[in-house]
Amino acid sequence: MARKAWIERNKKKERVVARYAELRSQLKADKDYEGLAMLPRNANPCRLVNRCAVTGRRRGYLRRFQLSRIAFRELASHGMLPGVTKSSW
Repeated sequence: MARKAWIERNKKKERVVARYAELRSQLKADKDYEGLAMLPRNANPCRLVNRCAVTGRRRGYLRRFQLSRIAFRELASHGMLPGVTKSSW
């Protein structure tokens, strides 16, 4: 489980990105790079980190399920993910 501070920090970044999204797109359209530089650093969407919805882990993240590989395997083996079955041949 990731530390709560890291999870909360990422949520805060998401709120800042949402707040400045319209202004950023307007400044980029006007090619006002000085205005873009005046915005907070966390207003840039590339500062966000993909995190597991269950554990908050950021490494080994599967976008399709929004889970880490560990949480995915655990939920899949318990049959909690619809359409996912263990392969065997």
